[in-house]
Amino acid sequence: MDIKKLSAEFVGTLTLVLVGCGTAMLVGCDAVNGSGYILTAFAFGLVIVGMAYCVGNVSGCHINPAVSLACLIDGRMSAKDFAGYVIAQILGAFAGSGLLWLIFKLPGIEDKTGGFGSNGIGGVHESYFAAILVEILLTFIFVLVILGVTSEKANHGSFGGIIIGFSLVMVHILGIGLTGTSVNPARSIGPAVIAAIDGNAGPIKVLWIFILAPLVGGALAAIVHKAWDK
Repeated sequence: MDIKKLSAEFVGTLTLVLVGCGTAMLVGCDAVNGSGYILTAFAFGLVIVGMAYCVGNVSGCHINPAVSLACLIDGRMSAKDFAGYVIAQILGAFAGSGLLWLIFKLPGIEDKTGGFGSNGIGGVHESYFAAILVEILLTFIFVLVILGVTSEKANHGSFGGIIIGFSLVMVHILGIGLTGTSVNPARSIGPAVIAAIDGNAGPIKVLWIFILAPLVGGALAAIVHKAWDK
């Protein structure tokens, strides 16, 4: 395995969780608090923009197991590389969440999400079906954009990272009030586990949704893209 690629995926995912979830924790991300909602959406999207131009030339800047799965199905990476990427991404998410634990345990700093920016299903009235559907659809849209932008037939020049970043903002604007927007199993695993260690087991009880649904959405996006790209 290429250590440079794995380290790039680790750093990219760490940054995504640190900045994205950290912003949600700091400003709140409920629909009533509109400014916090938008800030959180842009925090996640802008991290992708930055990381696309930082580690994109090293690892492709997947920083998301759903994206890596789509690339595997699309024939862009091997099973061995896929496994390495996913491990690096999850470790990066743990590291980012651990740093947030250190920061938000300082006196006077409140976690306004109550769970280190973890995902939940309260926004869909505790409906497992609705949460799964939302995450499949949002991940499908996000990953389909990524596959299209990075296709050999695409002609977006140096704007690919911006397009992908703003597509993540787009799905967050809809999804935050419903599930907190995962579309990324690693991004969900890190905060949920740290929240459980900190005494809040709620997020980890529904974590399976935010692992399964994004992977299904990513796989569907790859299947559709392959059909379109023939």
